[in-house]
Amino acid sequence: MHIHILGICGTFMGGIAAIARQAGHRVTGCDANVYPPMSTQLEVQGIELIEGYSPDQLLQFETMPDLFVIGNVVSRGNPLMEAILNQGLPYTSGPQWLGEQVLFSRHVLAVAGTHGKTSTSAMLAWILEFNGYKPGYLIGGVPLNFTVSARLGEGRYFVIEADEYDTAFFDKRSKFVHYRPRTALLNNLEFDHADIFADLAAIEIQFHHLVRTVPGDGLLVVNGEEPALERVIARGAWAPVEHFGQDSKNDWSLVPQENDGFVVLHMGKEAATVTWAPDSGVMGRHNQLNALAAIASANHIGISPVDAARALGEFKNVKRRLETIGMANEITVYDDFAHHPTAITTTVDGLRRRIGKARILAVLEPRSNTMKLGVMKAQLPNSLQEADKIFAYGANSGKESLGWDLEEVLFPLNALEPDKAKAFDELDVLIAAVAKEAKPGDHILVMSNGGFGGVHQKILQAIGR
Repeated sequence: MHIHILGICGTFMGGIAAIARQAGHRVTGCDANVYPPMSTQLEVQGIELIEGYSPDQLLQFETMPDLFVIGNVVSRGNPLMEAILNQGLPYTSGPQWLGEQVLFSRHVLAVAGTHGKTSTSAMLAWILEFNGYKPGYLIGGVPLNFTVSARLGEGRYFVIEADEYDTAFFDKRSKFVHYRPRTALLNNLEFDHADIFADLAAIEIQFHHLVRTVPGDGLLVVNGEEPALERVIARGAWAPVEHFGQDSKNDWSLVPQENDGFVVLHMGKEAATVTWAPDSGVMGRHNQLNALAAIASANHIGISPVDAARALGEFKNVKRRLETIGMANEITVYDDFAHHPTAITTTVDGLRRRIGKARILAVLEPRSNTMKLGVMKAQLPNSLQEADKIFAYGANSGKESLGWDLEEVLFPLNALEPDKAKAFDELDVLIAAVAKEAKPGDHILVMSNGGFGGVHQKILQAIGR
């Protein structure tokens, strides 16, 4: 079958492309911007890429593709999509194609939640891989234990990062309802994606829909310390539920140890001990809970906590999750995907736990759709409180414009400590300010869910002069 994918260079759709290619299909695709690293990863797998969405690309094929798979970045008015509709060509969404063509015959382990999906999915996939299960997986990032973000796998099991964002312009259900998991991990639940959800209750409905798809002999692994998830489960659960959390009242709990390791407790009894590799880059309480949830999920398919903990001892984290980018003049620069206030809080906290009293210079770009809408802006100051200095970037004009006053929002930080937080409209000015402030022994934490103009390397160059 020849599959042509619209929006192929996104992490999820690129993963769909890789899996389809590994399944033996001819795969081509297009996107508005075709550039490395995703373009390189796809081309290495023999996937032909076309830049742009011109309908003329339909004339390039000797025979018309059998199916068009549509990414959720594509909307009505897209010229290629309009041509597909006008010509009555067959199309589907990425999640629906994956569910119907790949996942229907697999034991799916789905990792859902507002935060930690990528890290927890990577941990769970690695636990299965380490223990010889050869799983398929699709993860919204690049796990450092693997070379790619998605693969078909050889065994019965498939680990997937289960996103609550909508499926496509023609299917406004959350992506994860297409996956039909047998093991569903509900990591946490807060309000996010303000561009498509009116409030937290609307997201809870989607999570309830996910719960309704889990079979009676499946398992729901649920964070027992999240009120929103308690409400989701209270709507009805038709599979057994196991709770995890810090508190020993949960089925799975933990006792923190040195260097962010922890003892795993199952039903109050010691079951294993997780000791991270010194160079893993895994840190913080949130990653302890991510790992605990992964251990509980792996236990459902017969991997003991001891074997899961042994695998996590060789876990290498995920790119852009407190990833060390480099060091210059004894100053370390990190990159992290954090963009929601809760994720910012846990990221700063994780680094603080690791480095102690050394200074943290937080460099933030609040560019997600939710942040641009200003829904979470009041939470920003508190999320950055543990950083020593804050350098925030928010353009006042153009397509990257926030639409609200970043300096005004950060004012509470400066009211407590003068000049703690500064807002910048020009990236070069921000970089110069960071370089001027940074001193040997400092840690510069860059947080954004985008490329941030390559600011990480630019800061390294600036502080290295």
